[in-house]
Parts: sequence; structure tokens; C-alpha cells
Amino acid sequence: MTLPNPYAIRAPAHHDLEAVAAVFAADDIDDVGEVVLDADFIGSAWNRSGFDLATDAWVVVDDAGTIVGYAHAMRDGPDVVDSWGLVHPAQRGQGLGPVLLDRIEERAGQLLAGVPDAKFRQSVNAGDRAAAAMLQGRGLRLVRHFWHMGIDLEGPVPAGRAPEGIEIVGVDPHLDLPAMHAVLIEAFADDWGYHPEPFDEWADDYAGSPNYDPTMWLLARDGAEPVAALVAQVYGDRGWVSEIGVLKSHRGRGIADALLRRSFAMFAERGFGRVMLNVDAENPTGATALYERVGMRIIKRWDLWERLQPDAG
Repeated sequence: MTLPNPYAIRAPAHHDLEAVAAVFAADDIDDVGEVVLDADFIGSAWNRSGFDLATDAWVVVDDAGTIVGYAHAMRDGPDVVDSWGLVHPAQRGQGLGPVLLDRIEERAGQLLAGVPDAKFRQSVNAGDRAAAAMLQGRGLRLVRHFWHMGIDLEGPVPAGRAPEGIEIVGVDPHLDLPAMHAVLIEAFADDWGYHPEPFDEWADDYAGSPNYDPTMWLLARDGAEPVAALVAQVYGDRGWVSEIGVLKSHRGRGIADALLRRSFAMFAERGFGRVMLNVDAENPTGATALYERVGMRIIKRWDLWERLQPDAG
């Protein structure tokens, strides 16, 4: 498909980040009444290893050069491409979305060429019926619901106590990252759609991000054994819990609760007013109930649609 006049499509450049973030902000406000994903969050995706703005992302601009749409396609593990696309609410209904989806699908096909059982996935706002109909028309099906959850921090936040026999400590990035990675790999092993990332790639993705701050990371130990880990980052004026995992052998003891409360206290101490995270709404470990128990609420719902690539296998 081609874009109608006066729109044009091109690859974004790094100096376009704030303009792309403005499209995300307008989409969030239209969807849930507040901004959820900011420039730092989007920029962290742009900094992932293997992602190339020149080939893996697109912006739609109007006749004034203003960015009014954005999309990207990103390899996630050996056999999946994840993608996202959105159009500024004021520009919808002009045929921009299908053109962005064309670019996404073309790039996904290139990235997954020859990969058996490959999957193409697209994320959309849960309430976006037009996007859902477009994806369904192209052979995708709704496979999973996700939530962005958050907690507002007011004043000093008590860190709470670690469970008996458990020590929660900060992280030495020169010594502890392999243990953190190993804990998270084991903790997420049964999660839907999880692909373990090799340690070097995982560490490089975090260390290469401008939001990398291992002083906000936490490790829980039972004696000398690492049993749980929490990875946190700062995006703009809020904190994000990027990953939190507890080994099966130590679940049900309140360790994740203690890690979260300790993280909230650390963010509050640094003056942040909100902490966010992303969660699979159907997580089998009861994560959503845990997050609600520590005071988090659902801020935004989004859905994941999927299609098995026609040339896969």
C-alpha cells in the first residue's frame, strides 16, 4: 500500500526520539488519559543489540515534516519478531496504519527467513478495535494480554523486612551479574513466550543503555545461594522494574514482596514519584496479585497478536 498525500515515510534518526515519544504520549493520553511510555523507554528499545533504526523502524511525516506515526520490528530470541506500530490519534483514518504494518511485515519476513516455526507478533492497545480488525484480517490472532502497572510514591517509603533467612543486598556489577542472570533464566523458564538471552547479550543490552544504573538492582540470597533478583531502571521521571524473578524453590516466602518494597523505597529516596512495570496478565506465578498486594494498580492494558510465518518450517 502507498501513503496518501501529503504523507511520507522514512527511517527515523536518533534526533527524532522526542518527536516519536510525542506520538506515544498522544496515543497513551487518548487510550488511558496519561503518559505511560516516555522517550527514555523508547530510546532503550533503540539501544538494544541487533536493532538498527535504518532498517527496523519507520516514521510517517506530514507535509510540515511532523512525525505522526511510528513502527518498529525487533528480533526477540531465535524465532520471534516483536513489533509495535501506532498513529497519532488526530491522524487516524487516513490509511497510515496499514502502510506501517506493510513495512513491519516485510521486515519481519526478512528477519525470520528460513527460521522454522517462526512467529510474528504485534502489540496493540487492548481497546483498539480498528487495529485488532486489521491484524485479524492479516491472519494474526490474539494470544496474550499484558498490563502496565504502577504505584505512586508519596514521601518516604518503608523498605520492609526480608523474610527470615533471606538477605537482600545491592549488586556489584563486576561480580554479581552472572548470578543475577542465572536466577532470572531459571525463574522465567516456564513463562509464556520466554526466550533465554545469552549472558553477554543480556549484560550488553543493559550496560549499553543510557538508563543503566546497577545501584538500583537487588539480589536476594539464602545463605550464599542467590535465589531472587530484581533489575530496575530509570526512564524520565519514573522508575521501572524491568525484571523480577524468584527461584521455584523459594516462592511463597514473601521474597518478591520484599524485593519490590525495597525497590520502591530506593526510588522514593531518590525522589521518584512513580514506579512502573510490565506484567503478563495471565502469569501463572500469581505475579499480578503480588503487584496489587504491594499497592500497584493497572494503568494500561495492551494485547499481543501472533501469526506463524507462512515460510516457517
